[in-house]
Amino acid sequence: MATSSHCLLWFFFSLFFGHGFVPLEASHQVYTHLQNGSPSALTSDQPYRTGYHFQPPSHWMNGICYPNAPMIYKGIYHFFYQYNPLGAVWGNIVWAHSTSTDLVNWTPHKYAISPSQPADINGCWSGSATILPNGKPVILYTGIDPENNQVQNMAVPKDLSDPFLEEWTKLPQNPLMESTSYNCIDASSFRDPTTAWQGTDGRWRVIIGSKVNRNGIAILYRSKDFVHWTKAEQPLHSGKKTGMWECPDFFPVSTTSATGVDTSSIGKNLKYVLKVSLDETKHDYYTIGSYNYEKDTYVPDKGSVDSDSGLRYDYGKFYASKTFFDSAKNRRILWGWINESSSVEHDIEKGWSGVQAIPRNVWLDKSRKQLVQWPVAEIEKLRSNPGHLSSRGLKEGSKVEVGGLTASQADVEISFKISDFEEAEVFEESWRDPQLLCSEKDASVKGGLGPFGLMVLASEGLEEYTAVFFRIFKRRTKYVVLMCSDQSRSSLDEDNDKTTYGAFLNVDPVDEELSLRTLIDHSIVESFGGGGKACITARVYPTLATEDEARLFVFNKGTGSVGVTTVSAWSMKSAKIN
Repeated sequence: MATSSHCLLWFFFSLFFGHGFVPLEASHQVYTHLQNGSPSALTSDQPYRTGYHFQPPSHWMNGICYPNAPMIYKGIYHFFYQYNPLGAVWGNIVWAHSTSTDLVNWTPHKYAISPSQPADINGCWSGSATILPNGKPVILYTGIDPENNQVQNMAVPKDLSDPFLEEWTKLPQNPLMESTSYNCIDASSFRDPTTAWQGTDGRWRVIIGSKVNRNGIAILYRSKDFVHWTKAEQPLHSGKKTGMWECPDFFPVSTTSATGVDTSSIGKNLKYVLKVSLDETKHDYYTIGSYNYEKDTYVPDKGSVDSDSGLRYDYGKFYASKTFFDSAKNRRILWGWINESSSVEHDIEKGWSGVQAIPRNVWLDKSRKQLVQWPVAEIEKLRSNPGHLSSRGLKEGSKVEVGGLTASQADVEISFKISDFEEAEVFEESWRDPQLLCSEKDASVKGGLGPFGLMVLASEGLEEYTAVFFRIFKRRTKYVVLMCSDQSRSSLDEDNDKTTYGAFLNVDPVDEELSLRTLIDHSIVESFGGGGKACITARVYPTLATEDEARLFVFNKGTGSVGVTTVSAWSMKSAKIN
């Protein structure tokens, strides 16, 4: 009877938010004919392998809440990730494990978790780490049981004196949480436990991603001992017509400083972030709001939207992200998976698939309406051979090369200043979708103020290039800044996805310079606009502009003049990765 009443409650919740839409089941693309137990080999020609972005030596790196359970323990950063040791497509997933002392150079270890219990015999999927008050790390992760149900399990270190945590032991009580305890939740939509946090009553909380019909749900569980978990009467939060909520992440941010705070922090001067990965769009969205400690409910602030029109960590190739609190440096670090834009056949041919974005420091913007992201400072120690720009003035149709560096593996910071806004085009109110606008007004379309920015991974004759640029429009008494990453001419190979990405940048170009930082790494173009207020990551596969043939240009195709106030560019040394 209790279960029936709970279902009625959730059914009402579903109707209220979703109006009875038919559920759309999440799934992984399984290539059965490719899972033959034989590891794929790397080809000799590898122009798209990264120099300083994390990736395994070969094979598939998964993006479902990847990375798994990032944490710091005894001064060592731990990086677990979903990995197929037998091929460059999804399948045979285990938890691979690497460690680092600087978030840049990584040492591999043996697999930490692999199928061995009934509770995970068909797969060890994503999870999160929690550091208990006694300093002991524990991992909650999703397992796939013999009936292919998604259940939640726990693993603990075998030897706490080992800073590398090479041995992990699963609890014999697994599974600790099952969807079958609640008939409204489909067992194929019950996954990805978050880092747990401790409430004012001393009990632990964790949320699991799920859905009812097309309403995304963050299911809340509580525990006194971290082993026995009870599902709450109501979810922490839900969003109507958003589809399955994968990889939820819930954490506090300070309203008074850029310093990170522990996930269990409680008190004044805090806002809360709820991030979800929408399975239907393969994008990461977040809201900023308030958390009621007594009722265990989260309410987004006014204007913070629960849908694919809301705020995103990254407006390009970036999914299944996870944060953790770095207690050594009091910062919150964001990780994200960058999947491929090439075909499955190409991935198999080259012998690998998937890379990791540079870890990002994340904090609340002064406006309290969005987050700011910036690459961790440690990555700057790879800088070498500073580049130079011969001219700081960008008149209509101008293009200036940044010389003296390795353009296929570089870090570029540049700032633009507009003195005359007379050439700004009028912003049309129908322009709601920045990605669509960037596609219609790509780098080849001359405007008033813009496009101006960078052409990266460019061939000498500009047959290939990826353009990261700004446009400025006038909207009544204010200006709108559009940031674009145009991949339409990134490669002569037409088999690749060459989508153009875009975002509206919340800066005032009258009072502020427009800054752009772009990390270039062979097949990655990771860009941060406005000091990290908007981020766009792209995967590109040039055929001409590879290795030493790549060029880097600053350009302006608008009719209005643009000034370059600062430019700093460096070649990037390769990191030691696995």
